[in-house]
Amino acid sequence: MGAERWDTAAFKARVDEVLHHFVAQEADLLAAVDPALGPVAEELESAVAGGKRLRAAFCYWGWRAVGQPDSDALVRAAASMELVHAAAVVHDDLIDDSVLRHGRPTAHLALRDAVPGHPRPEAAARSLAMLVGNLLMALAGQLFTGSGLPGAYLARARPLWSLLARELVAGECLEILSTGSVPDTTASLKVIRYKTAKYTVEQPLLIGGKLAGAGERLSAGYSSYGLPLGEAFQLRDDLLGLFGDPERTGKADGDDVRGHRPTTLLAEAWRIADADGRERLGSLLGGPAEQGREGLDSIREVMNGLGAPDRIENMIHARVEEALDALHELNVPAPAATALTALAHAATVRPY
Repeated sequence: MGAERWDTAAFKARVDEVLHHFVAQEADLLAAVDPALGPVAEELESAVAGGKRLRAAFCYWGWRAVGQPDSDALVRAAASMELVHAAAVVHDDLIDDSVLRHGRPTAHLALRDAVPGHPRPEAAARSLAMLVGNLLMALAGQLFTGSGLPGAYLARARPLWSLLARELVAGECLEILSTGSVPDTTASLKVIRYKTAKYTVEQPLLIGGKLAGAGERLSAGYSSYGLPLGEAFQLRDDLLGLFGDPERTGKADGDDVRGHRPTTLLAEAWRIADADGRERLGSLLGGPAEQGREGLDSIREVMNGLGAPDRIENMIHARVEEALDALHELNVPAPAATALTALAHAATVRPY
């Protein structure tokens, strides 16, 4: 991969090759324990089959922005960020009881076929999915430490792994604890920051940077770029969750609404609404109408009438601008600045 031009498709292909080879080997080893584990091994491989590989890219450019050259070992280390994401997705879909991911049944639904004779097949499938997620997180650490980078480099970044895990779990817990409470924008943004923004952008950048020996100033700059960009990424996801086309997003629309999740989209609609608007929104969210197409259309109509989607778009735009301003202050090498600018748009400008 040349220093002057970053080929995103070529980078994704490199990460895909690492992940597919590594996870296929691990899946084979798992299935070799007993033939009954075949469906679980298949789900392990399915969990890493798709994705834009944004987290790996942020880790890669966290390394390159320090001035380090391209490295196959670094690509393997960066690919471990995608296993963290795969684990988080399996667990998140389980917690949220989501039915689709990348256009296919989520792990806890796909694994029901593995337990046809179980007295509690649904609970058993959910337990299997939880264990798949656990294994994916363990494999992330295994791929990282076995990437081929020098031990001294790995030691610099290793403390960030416990921070990544702690903050990711904190975000998931905060979302569960705040579900069903009065919608609040400040609280929802805190959930976004810890559940998504940090492990999607900030932590991969910081890990890549620490691997390369980044100093405190550059690391602080990575956070100034990564946190608002990560929040913008999730705000876009919130919009797609209600207003996106499932054929394009690969996920069922309305999951956030049905799960009464504390999204910023809902919080902003609630904040803007007057007493009558809140009463109508509350009745739609709390009634059976939300389960069907007509109910979701009514909720979209109310939110559009309040201008909530436009407010979220403005929040996305402001955060992307904040991230790019921080990037411009960093004075990183031109290829890194160009790539991180492109990644900012790839992460937040997604079609409906």
